[in-house]
Amino acid sequence: MKHIDTSVLKRVINYIRPYRVRLSFSLIFAFISVLFTIIFPLLTGKAIDAITSGDGKAFAQIVAAMAFSAFVTALSQYLMNRVNNAMAYGISRDLRSEAFSHLQHLPLSYVDSHPHGDIVSRIITDADQVSDGLLMGFTQLFTGVITIVGTLVSMFFVNWVVALVVLFVTPLSLFTASFIARKTFTLFYKQSEARGVQTAFIDEMITGSSVVAAYGMEANNQREFDKINENWAKYSLLATFYSSLTNPVTRFVNSLVYMGVALSGGISALYGLMSVGGLTSILSYASQYTKPFNEISGVVTELQNALSSASRIFAFLDETEEASDEALPALEVKDGRVEMSHIRFSYTPEREFIRDFSLSVRPGMRIAIVGPTGSGKTTLINLLMRFYDPQSGTISIDGRNIASVRRSSLRRSFGMVLQDTWLKNGTIRENIALGKEEASDEEIRKAAELSHIDGFIASLPAGYDEVVSDDSDGISAGQKQLISISRIMLTEPEMLILDEATSSIDTRTEMMIQEAFMHLMEGRTSFIVAHRLSTIRSADLILVVKDGDVIESGTHKELMDKGGFYASMYLSQFSR
Repeated sequence: MKHIDTSVLKRVINYIRPYRVRLSFSLIFAFISVLFTIIFPLLTGKAIDAITSGDGKAFAQIVAAMAFSAFVTALSQYLMNRVNNAMAYGISRDLRSEAFSHLQHLPLSYVDSHPHGDIVSRIITDADQVSDGLLMGFTQLFTGVITIVGTLVSMFFVNWVVALVVLFVTPLSLFTASFIARKTFTLFYKQSEARGVQTAFIDEMITGSSVVAAYGMEANNQREFDKINENWAKYSLLATFYSSLTNPVTRFVNSLVYMGVALSGGISALYGLMSVGGLTSILSYASQYTKPFNEISGVVTELQNALSSASRIFAFLDETEEASDEALPALEVKDGRVEMSHIRFSYTPEREFIRDFSLSVRPGMRIAIVGPTGSGKTTLINLLMRFYDPQSGTISIDGRNIASVRRSSLRRSFGMVLQDTWLKNGTIRENIALGKEEASDEEIRKAAELSHIDGFIASLPAGYDEVVSDDSDGISAGQKQLISISRIMLTEPEMLILDEATSSIDTRTEMMIQEAFMHLMEGRTSFIVAHRLSTIRSADLILVVKDGDVIESGTHKELMDKGGFYASMYLSQFSR
């Protein structure tokens, strides 16, 4: 059975360290709160003794002291809660910020191989669980521990015999709480994992809701979700059940403590070893003493949940980032000569995908990459952009190995339009200017005109200030793609990558876009991935890729005359 990992606890403490000043104030306020809470029963006992003795003046003074004690207790608890809230949510903010920053530096292979919903769950939900656990810990654990120590000392002050009875029973309460806590950690960890799977599945189904509806998969998805939900419910139920045992068990032990105090205190009062007021005080102390054990049991449960969530966040933070390349020089493209030499690459160690691939591209050439689905077309683009690195071989631009320059400068050298478009949540103006934030309104409008999206933008209520997102229903896939094309028109990069850049655009608009692309590609090295072979007939070189290998290469005419795989692909698109 998994137990609390002390390394996780130490890492959580490291996040608390920057807040040590606030932590000190929290401890001070907790100490003041507990101190005056402990004084109150003592004053109550003295008030009772003053009543029995008929001392009205002493009684009035004690009542005033009790009112002052209650006021200070309430004020210190208020201030402690304010400080604790600031600490807990500050730590949650720091965790979430570090996790998101880490996500920006993870290799694309990690993002591709992990459910996106689970990543979101770690950054958002698990961080919230940590803050909730810490908030309860700061608020109740400090006061609970100080109360236990303070009331025990006070009981020794009132009657040491009764205090010894309490001290004798206390270890039983601590043992039961500790035993149950160890059992719950594994279950809370599994609950967090199940929650991540659940979030990932929901995210996937929402993203693909139209496909789900088109294929009538609602019932199947409901059954799959029910299984995932049942798994989450099972671990949640077990975790809650075991954690909830702590409270009744500690209450039972605390009842034994109170019973022992009542019996021993009553006997002491009968024999004159303490006054009636002293008995009242020590019974109040017994209640105060046992109450924190119940609260701490709840705190332990929340801390178990928090630590299990923290371990998932830390597991994410421990994923290896891409090696920093800030010390490397920037790539300066002059000609756009591209060389790929003896490239070997695989997504998984078991299956080699690209075997000994080589390519030489002269400056300004238009290279078309064609082939069946899954043949490796997009993989070549990913390698060229260094989204992935080959296992062996080199890729160079103008004689510079791209592994020896900063990735950011390499990627800025390419203008890229993908088949799967993406819009950020913002205005159309902001989306077009994504690669050139300092662009003027005139430059943005010119780019929109070149991509033939200006007419659509003008029809919108807010024009270029219309707020859109990747999930916007009022914008079609083709219009999103045209906005993405506008980004390239605006930045005018040294080289181009067009991966099915016009796949969602109607034929008439595509013809106009192709004219704009032809103008943009003039003198620029360009890589074009296309399924519609009619769009790449004018390419300087066509690479036919199959199973990660180039099986044919040449111009459109040369490949058609050859009558090979390309010719059969081309003719199949026009046959009826």
